[in-house]
Amino acid sequence: MSTEGQVQDLLDRVAALQGTVVRERLADELIKRPDLGDALVKQITELLDSVVENDNRQAPPPDKGLAQLVGVGPEAAQDLRETRLPHGVEPYDEAVASERIIAVADLYYIYQHEKVGVFRAIQKLQELFRAGSIQLSAGKGAYSLYQFDRREVLRYTKKDRISAYRKAFGFGGGPVPTGSRPNSNFGRLFSHFNNEVALFWRDKRISDVLRERAYDPSFGSIAVVRRAGLDLRNNLKFMSYGHLNVLRVEVMQLLDEAFRILGAEDVKKQFGADTAWDVIESILVQHFNETLETSPRQRMAVAGREVLRWLAQPHVLQTQRAQFEALLLQIAEFAEEWITSAQSLGIVRRRAIETDEHVLRRGTVAVAPTRRAAVQPARVNGHRRP
Repeated sequence: MSTEGQVQDLLDRVAALQGTVVRERLADELIKRPDLGDALVKQITELLDSVVENDNRQAPPPDKGLAQLVGVGPEAAQDLRETRLPHGVEPYDEAVASERIIAVADLYYIYQHEKVGVFRAIQKLQELFRAGSIQLSAGKGAYSLYQFDRREVLRYTKKDRISAYRKAFGFGGGPVPTGSRPNSNFGRLFSHFNNEVALFWRDKRISDVLRERAYDPSFGSIAVVRRAGLDLRNNLKFMSYGHLNVLRVEVMQLLDEAFRILGAEDVKKQFGADTAWDVIESILVQHFNETLETSPRQRMAVAGREVLRWLAQPHVLQTQRAQFEALLLQIAEFAEEWITSAQSLGIVRRRAIETDEHVLRRGTVAVAPTRRAAVQPARVNGHRRP
């Protein structure tokens, strides 16, 4: 149990140690080896954290130090420096369960396949099968369609799925469950995080060209990426409670079953298709007259799920540059791929920022401009040009 005086002395000693090492003993070495500064800060931080952790393990007195502070009883403090001073509480950003974030990642994967039209395609195939409009009778695909139809009463309905997407991501216009609200901030935060990850690695590629050793830590800001990731993770924390975990397991099984049916030989033969994706596209074109978004949506599903799964782990809490870069490398290409796919669909767009303040932050992702933000028509002789 630390007192106010002990905490003050500890912080003063740590500051004095940092100043002595930096100014006197390693001043020349730090100029030659900048990475030495990171190692020094890491060691001193770990030393301070270990002291705080050991102190927090000690049980507080029964009155939590109040009697000592107010001057009651035999243990009354004679000076403020003798009173108990806790170091703090558990950091907010470390109290996130990875299981719920991973569930949201799978739900995002499901949502993009819903947008592609997988479930509408299998539903239309069921209708054609029941009507006898396609030549399916006793093959593997036909029997699986029968089983798929019989199990429908046990599953979550389309209305349940639409409601889950609105609750978790704010997508769509369906109603949310009673007592909840749509997560209207997800799209903005998710785009922002992917953008910051992409910018960080673009900065790294530039620094790799400019520096002598390409694998040195880059000059991109890890603090910006960490903050964007923590904001997104904290947003999903409160939107992942409830039945989303179970629903995502069931619908992932449904998605797998749908693709096994669409990929059956007798079903593919009906549409002259080579893969299940070809069957889906044929149904969407022939029966729904839709413009296909299959490729970008499917890649958004894969890339988006990988990015969200990365956030479920404690990687984003890493404060050391070299370690953070190594961990962030896992999603660098996924972030770029998500942005490019979303850009092709018109969901986001890249815009160059030409101000001196943002000279290195080109290619920023932004939501497509609304009508009110459109460029005003030019004027000729005081009149608007038609």
